[in-house]
Order: sequence, then structure tokens, then C-alpha cells
Amino acid sequence: MASENHPTGERLPIDPDVAPSPGSTRTGGERTSVLFAIALGAVLGAPARYGIAQLIHVPAGSFPWATFVTNVTGSFVLGLFMALILERFPPTRYLRPFVATGFLGAYTTYSTFAVETDLLVKQGHVAVALAYAAASLLAGFIAVWAGIWMARTVPVPHRGGKP
Repeated sequence: MASENHPTGERLPIDPDVAPSPGSTRTGGERTSVLFAIALGAVLGAPARYGIAQLIHVPAGSFPWATFVTNVTGSFVLGLFMALILERFPPTRYLRPFVATGFLGAYTTYSTFAVETDLLVKQGHVAVALAYAAASLLAGFIAVWAGIWMARTVPVPHRGGKP
């Protein structure tokens, strides 16, 4: 796998979907096309998050179900697709940046999670804030694990053609 030097001298891995192959002469245009894939994913992910927020109405001071559902479903999809993309399908330069960075990066929202938790505390709903933070973290980890598990049970060939 290709790598770059970190300022401390440590060698860091490069994303294998966007790393140049040995002897490659990659151009700025190729990087631009990856950025376009990310932007296209974000253009689709942000309205999806907005749609969920419109479907799930949350009264002030209560558990922020819209953000919770968005982040947990995003965690599940991230686990599912990353396992499928990395373990089961041939490498592609655009799919992972489109899905993981673009779509899911815009769909999920850590910043809203943090703001909602802070607002709940400031409004005196400390128990709800703690429950929300704990449930979000626990459910997110469980969801990403479930997505990975589900991807690994799908009967498709692994990279290299082995089932």
C-alpha cells in the first residue's frame, strides 16, 4: 500500500481507492474527480438528513430522535458499505469517497449531536442529555458492527474472486 511521510517521520497509509499505483503519474484532474464524487454524495446526503428531520418532529427538551435515527442509520450503512466495498468488490476510485465521505458525511451529523446534547444540559435536561449521548454512542457502535456483520454474510465474491 502506498504511504506518505507524516511531519514526525512516521509513514501514514493513503486511502487505497485514491492512492496512485506504483509508477503512476496521477494528475490534478484525477484528484478533482474524487472531490466531485464526494461533492455529489454530499448533495444527496444532506437532503436525506433534512428529510428525516422533517419526518420526525421533536419537542424542545426531549430526546432528539431525528438526529439519533440519522446517526444510527448512517453508522449502519457505513459499516455495511465499507465492508462490502473494501472486502467484497473490486477496488474503485470513486465509490468509497462518494458513499462514505460524501453521502454519509453529509447525512450523519456529529455537530448537531454535540449541539443538541449541550442545549439539553443548558436547559436543565441533564438526564435526557446523558441518555442521548450514551444511547447515540452505544447504538452507533452496535449499528456499524451490525452493518459489517451483515455485509460479511452476503454471498458475493471477495476481492480476488474467492467466495
